[in-house]
Amino acid sequence: GGDHLGPNVWQSEPVDSAMEKSRQLVRDYVAAGYRKTHLDASMKCVDDPPGALAVETIAERTADLAEVAEEAIKSNDKGELPRYVIGSEVPVAGGVQGGEEKLHITCVSDLEETIKQTRSAFQKRGLESAWKRVIAVVVQPGVEFGDSSIHAYSHNVASQLTNFIEEKQLVYEAHSTDYQTWDALRQMVEDHFAILKVGPALTFAYREAVFALAMIEKELFNGDQCSNLIKIIDQVMIENPLHWEKYYHGDVTIKRFARKYSYSDRIRYYWNNERVKLALEKLYSNLAIKPLPLSLISQYMPEQYEEIRSGNLANAPDACTKSKIFKVLDDYRYATADIH
Repeated sequence: GGDHLGPNVWQSEPVDSAMEKSRQLVRDYVAAGYRKTHLDASMKCVDDPPGALAVETIAERTADLAEVAEEAIKSNDKGELPRYVIGSEVPVAGGVQGGEEKLHITCVSDLEETIKQTRSAFQKRGLESAWKRVIAVVVQPGVEFGDSSIHAYSHNVASQLTNFIEEKQLVYEAHSTDYQTWDALRQMVEDHFAILKVGPALTFAYREAVFALAMIEKELFNGDQCSNLIKIIDQVMIENPLHWEKYYHGDVTIKRFARKYSYSDRIRYYWNNERVKLALEKLYSNLAIKPLPLSLISQYMPEQYEEIRSGNLANAPDACTKSKIFKVLDDYRYATADIH
C-alpha cells in the first residue's frame, strides 16, 4: 500500500507545484502495482492561507488525486482496481515529539464531515465507482508513542468512534499502532480499526537484535577484530543529523540515548549508509564463524535462547535477527486472526 500519498514532502512549495508532484507520485504508485492507496491532501503548502486547511479544500485535493489514480489504472492494466483510504488524523510520522502530551481523539462530528465532503468531491468529478472502493478512513483512536512513552489503546475512550463506524460501509485505518500489546491490537480490530499500521516497532526489533549481536561479538573477539557497529552508526548519525535532529530534544546525554534507544527509532534511516553496511557485514561475518555460545544468547537474546533450546530456531545470527522481528509480527497476526 501507499501511505500519505499527497503533498507531504512538498509542503515548502506552492500548492500548484506540490499537487502536480503529488499527481505524479500517485501515477507512479499505481503503475508499480500498489492497490491500497492512502490519499492524504491534509498538509498545507507554502501559499495556503493561514490557519488549518478547510475540510472542503482537503476533500477536493483528495478527489483530484483519486481521479489521477483512476486514469492511471486505465492505462496500466495491472488487474485489481485501487482501494482507497482517506483522512489523516495523525501526528508527524514516526511518533509524537515529547511523548507525554494528551492525545486528541478524533471527534465523530469532524469524521462525519470529512466523509461527507470527500464523498461530495468524488461525486463532483464523476468518481462514484471510485468512491465505492473507499474502504477506510484514518482516525486517531488514542494510540501513539514518543521517545520513551507509549499511549495504550482504550476501548472505552474510542467507543464513540467504534459505534459510529458500525453504521458505515467503512473500517478505520489506525496509524502508529507500534508497541501496543497483542490484546490491545486484538481489541482495536474488534472495534473496527481493521487496518493496523506498523513500522518503527519492526525496525526497533531489528535494531535490538543487531545491538545484541554486537554485544555478543564484543565478548568473543578482540577490539581490533570487532565491527564496532554501535559506535560507527552513532558517528554516522552525528555527521548526518538530517533524519533525527528535528525529533530528539534535550541535552547531549538525552540525545545520545535517543539516537540509540528511542521508540521513534530514527536510526532506521541509517542502515543503508555504506559505512554502516560494511560494519553490519563484518558483524555477521564474525559471528558466522561458529555457533554462538548459548550462554551469551541467554544473556543478550533470552527469547531466542528459549527457541534455540526447544529446537525451533537455528543457532545463527540471521535466524536470531529474523526471530526478533517475527515476534512483533506475531502480535499482528494474532490481532487479525479469525475476525469476520
